[in-house]
Amino acid sequence: MLKSFRYFLFPFSILYAGIIWLRNKLFDWKIIKSAEFNFPVICVGNLAVGGTGKTPMTEYLIGLLKVHFKTATLSRGYKRKTKGFAIANENTTAIEIGDEPMQFHQKFPDVTVAVGEERLVAIPQLLHQLPEMQVIILDDAFQHRYVKAGLNIVLTEFKNLYTRDFMMPSGDLRDNRASIKRADVIVVSKCSAQLSADESNKIKEEINPLPHQKIFFTKIVYGTPYHLFNKTSVHIEERMDVLLLCGIANPKPLKELLTNKVHSYDMIRYRDHHIFNTDDLREIKKTFDQMKSNNKIILTTEKDAVRLEKFRNELSEYPLYVIPVRHEFLFEGNKEFDSIVSSFVQKYYQ
Repeated sequence: MLKSFRYFLFPFSILYAGIIWLRNKLFDWKIIKSAEFNFPVICVGNLAVGGTGKTPMTEYLIGLLKVHFKTATLSRGYKRKTKGFAIANENTTAIEIGDEPMQFHQKFPDVTVAVGEERLVAIPQLLHQLPEMQVIILDDAFQHRYVKAGLNIVLTEFKNLYTRDFMMPSGDLRDNRASIKRADVIVVSKCSAQLSADESNKIKEEINPLPHQKIFFTKIVYGTPYHLFNKTSVHIEERMDVLLLCGIANPKPLKELLTNKVHSYDMIRYRDHHIFNTDDLREIKKTFDQMKSNNKIILTTEKDAVRLEKFRNELSEYPLYVIPVRHEFLFEGNKEFDSIVSSFVQKYYQ
């Protein structure tokens, strides 16, 4: 949705849209080549800048596939301090591979987590080092057209559908709307739990999928918060006061949760993928200590948590809790979605 102050940026959006259109056409016309692998590669992406739920969708796919297939994830490793291809190990930190890959590595220690800026180079490296791999999930790679994934899953947020959005910087789109034609599955994420069948049908009509495309609807479900260091859990309750630490693209659903659940909350907002420093640590401790409540906690996201772990010595005595998040399919769509994904991988091994 185009905000009023962004109207002034619209000429830049036209220029940006033209550049992206030309780039896509160069791929479509095969002037720039895309590589395709005789191996199951699943891409999770979106058309907009962040906030659609790619990370929990990647985690959903990991949980679905790792039961039956040797599964790996491959990410760019945004804002990491290293370069090149790397596979996470027991000594890896978020600084080395990025926050989202680190999150995958911690939650799924039995799954291979790799990073590499050039996925076209990283995929062969991964398969060379670990030839037993049976499926690779590419995190946030829909715009990376040098690799042609066999299954493209694209997310669009219910409250900011790509069909109603504009190109950056006046809007949030980083790719042309027409690129949706390359998607095999479209997931409308962060829907209201009360979304009706009529409303979902109207959205389907608006998206107007191609014959081969399937549309699904999901809602965000928050789990029980757990302490970052000792892993004890706590239930969010009405009498609680919360200091929210948030460095993600779209904190609105989490803010809505706290508005409805707790007595009060304050938020320290950071840029997406923010690297916490000692000044941030001092601000966090000072703000929390000044909160006049006997029932107060610090709450943060899983992605922020992996970047706060380096302050274990300074924060271990604080009630610093992490709130997990996951997708839940509406209208029992998980059955068809799971079948599409599993069948795609299975066909390579029949």
